[in-house]
Amino acid sequence: MEFLGMAGVAAITVIAWLMGEAVKLSPLENKWIPVACGFFGGVLGIVGMYTMPEFPAADVMTAAAVGIVSGLAATGADQIAKQLDN
Repeated sequence: MEFLGMAGVAAITVIAWLMGEAVKLSPLENKWIPVACGFFGGVLGIVGMYTMPEFPAADVMTAAAVGIVSGLAATGADQIAKQLDN
């Protein structure tokens, strides 16, 4: 069931986006949002590898990379939505 593994990647993107929104509310500058999304995405990728049998990574480095890319995708999706509003 490859679909479940891809759903986990989408979940990482959503959770990382929420972390980015939390950074917006914090005293940190907005320039740290992509770093926070990438970091939390990487951590969630590693957690996903150990907790989801269908996660699309079999080792820690690949899981971290999948998570980081998913986290950074949250930043990109947020910016696309903002640019389309203008």
